[in-house]
Amino acid sequence: MRCLLDELIIGDDGLPQWVLVELQGDLTSRTEQALKDKFIGDLHYTRQGVPVLIIGHHILYGKVQDLRKPFAVMEKVKMSEGAVMIGSAPVVYHVKAVIRKKLLFNTRPKPIIANVPKSTK
Repeated sequence: MRCLLDELIIGDDGLPQWVLVELQGDLTSRTEQALKDKFIGDLHYTRQGVPVLIIGHHILYGKVQDLRKPFAVMEKVKMSEGAVMIGSAPVVYHVKAVIRKKLLFNTRPKPIIANVPKSTK
């Protein structure tokens, strides 16, 4: 799952800091369409720092965890002809970001029920 954030956080190493979102279970679409590049839900934080994910009419509460070993997000770049190569590799990998934390949502989603007052007729 990819998350788009309003703010870009830069770490001490000068690389963007991304966050991994881990969900237990499956995300399925009613229309059986692929979910790639589709809007899935909203991610919020409570005042206490608890992540809250809202997907459709369901709400999930999670927790922030530090990863034991950070992940590097890398992009494969093919070298163009005439470029100066170091060694014999025609492919270079650029580090785009580092992931040091994850948001874990491992509980069942709770339905969001609107409190609709009953009309008195």
